[in-house]
Amino acid sequence: MSTLRRAMPNGSLTMLMLFLAVLVSAIAVAYSAHWNRQLLNELYAELSVRDRAQAEWGRLILEQSTWTAHSRIETLASEQLKMHVPAAADVRLVAP
Repeated sequence: MSTLRRAMPNGSLTMLMLFLAVLVSAIAVAYSAHWNRQLLNELYAELSVRDRAQAEWGRLILEQSTWTAHSRIETLASEQLKMHVPAAADVRLVAP
């Protein structure tokens, strides 16, 4: 080590170490920014999938409410199954 110190001027080792530290720090910043962009792109892709799923869910809920509307069921029961609401005289109460 003493021959290395004689060949290098005073402070050169310190400057070399500082240069390497700055270089490693710059590479780490670039990698961190790249990684952050990748994660942000993944987040936006997942948010897009979520939004499409929510839109589909809304359409399905609307379709379900349409299919189960009381007026539609009553129409189907009366037209297709020939059902009707019984008259009050036709209703019988059964005691438990």
